[in-house]
Amino acid sequence: MLEVSLSHDFGSFAVDVAFTAPAGVTALFGASGAGKTTVVNAVAGLFRPVRGRVVAQGEVLLDTERGIALPARRRRVGYVFQEPRLFPHLSVRSNLLYGARFAPTTAAGPGFDQVIAMLGIGALLERRPGALSGGEKARVSIGRALLSKPRLLLMDEPLAALDAARREEILPFIERLRDAGLPVLYVSHAIGEVARLASTVVLLDAGRVLAAGPAAEVLSDPALAPRLGGTQAGTVLPATVGETAPDGLVRLETATGPVWVAEAPGAPGTRLRLRIHASDVILARDRPEGLSALNILPGIVERIEPAPGGRAFVRLRMGADAMLALLTQRSVAALGLAPGVACHAVLKTVAVSRDDLGAG
Repeated sequence: MLEVSLSHDFGSFAVDVAFTAPAGVTALFGASGAGKTTVVNAVAGLFRPVRGRVVAQGEVLLDTERGIALPARRRRVGYVFQEPRLFPHLSVRSNLLYGARFAPTTAAGPGFDQVIAMLGIGALLERRPGALSGGEKARVSIGRALLSKPRLLLMDEPLAALDAARREEILPFIERLRDAGLPVLYVSHAIGEVARLASTVVLLDAGRVLAAGPAAEVLSDPALAPRLGGTQAGTVLPATVGETAPDGLVRLETATGPVWVAEAPGAPGTRLRLRIHASDVILARDRPEGLSALNILPGIVERIEPAPGGRAFVRLRMGADAMLALLTQRSVAALGLAPGVACHAVLKTVAVSRDDLGAG
């Protein structure tokens, strides 16, 4: 558990935030200049706000009212920057062992061999950073932070400098960290990363918290959708890999019904996070027939929020899950949509790509 409360006036910009981050990945999401890096630097001890309190795993790292401000080296916070910042004159092994020098002897956490296996960097140990790809450097940087056995891991846009292929290489390792229970504060302005990784989302704008809560609820909030990627906004549904049909399509089981996709990672029974883009969802009042789309899921309209350009975001409640659809306001009126109205969400199988499926 991480508790953060910060207030600081820079003159032209002020930060005033408060949130609680439970176990798992807590994503700080917002546009450039929203205050994301300021928050993580204050948690790390690289910046001291005028007023603030930071508590990690029950340990008070900062409390300005009580005059407590642990120096960065004593906070046991691992920091992974956008640039790997590896020592170029040291081998990968030596870079990793440098991080281990800061681990308290009594601290719990993965050992050297465990980190090497988790990140798949055993073959890189004798290389120098100059001989590594961007994805390999990112993994080594994460490993160095983990070997300090931190109580909390901070990741400030660690994938921003990588191309799509290298990002896809790193994402599974961050999912493993999340599932291993290490608290991670993850800064990003890429909504796809947030949807795939985050357990909790804190939405920042101009130094303020606009919303904070479970990722599935925040990401499906139609009022927040314009700030959560606009046309890239969408929903995250928990799903389980089911059967593979003779034609190769894979059935995913969700709480509201099956979703067929072209491919899915993992064997039957594997739990996944399924991201559905709001712009890929079509709504129908009655269950449609004679469509090529294979996925038709029933729901109840819960909220409708107008959006710029004559559009509207509609949230459907599907039991414990929710789905977001992006329609035109004309379509909302033509269908007579309103809170409480039953309808069906239609999703093409080919609309779900491999990038939309993450470990659950």
